Amino acid sequence: MDSSAVITQISKEEARSPLRSKGSTARASQPKGSCLGTRAHLCRPVSVPSPTLGLPASGDQKSAASQKPRNRGLLHSLFCCVCRDDGEALPAHSGAPLLVEENGAVPKQTPVQYLLPEAKAQDSDKICVVIDLDETLVHSSFKVYVLKRPHVDEFLQRMGELFECVLFTASLAKYADPVADLLDKWGAFRARLFRESCVFHRGNYVKDLSRLGRDLRRVLILDNSPASYVFHPDNAVPVASWFDNMSDTELHDLLPFFEQLSRVDDVYSVLRQPRPGS
Repeated sequence: MDSSAVITQISKEEARSPLRSKGSTARASQPKGSCLGTRAHLCRPVSVPSPTLGLPASGDQKSAASQKPRNRGLLHSLFCCVCRDDGEALPAHSGAPLLVEENGAVPKQTPVQYLLPEAKAQDSDKICVVIDLDETLVHSSFKVYVLKRPHVDEFLQRMGELFECVLFTASLAKYADPVADLLDKWGAFRARLFRESCVFHRGNYVKDLSRLGRDLRRVLILDNSPASYVFHPDNAVPVASWFDNMSDTELHDLLPFFEQLSRVDDVYSVLRQPRPGS
């Protein structure tokens, strides 16, 4: 095996930390030969407190019982607020409790916080491509090494020229960030998203493309796990899982197809059509 295929070396304890949750269990692969990789000094895990949702403390029941006329006034003002004919729409109810001000007014909805910032000027006219890491670009052995998929250098360099590329992995940042530093020599990735940006759905970490802040007609996802893009299958370019086959050519073979996609106005015009060999 060519030593250039090994991009980093990680310690046994760090390698045992959960890397990602995918539709299928990744097969651990022991690198052969005398390949030596660069040791990546990964940062120690940081304990992140779980977010909590606080509800305002309610008054005691005795006080509430003595306020019946006032409560009727509140309900009346709320009813009037809902029935007002000023044409202002109420916020969409997502299933969470709808909080109402004391005067019966419905507060404005908080603006949606997207995962990506505004596109840079150089990428304003480019399609956004979300690219997976494990078993798509690299394979992480649970022993010591992280192996690069064949042709990954050529692939990332060209993709960075054609698209606004975003690394989106269900792995933890403490593992994926150092690997991406060594992998992406050309600055192809304009942003990096990790496990905390995924949606946990039916036992899988799903990459919800609607949260990116990009027009879905101009968004692609390259991932080896269909569970990762279950919300947006029509935006996906599937790729076979890679472990250690050094004769693999899939990334090289996909480049002409991505060249074609980079020139369309709507990715669905291509991706919703049957592909040869599918």
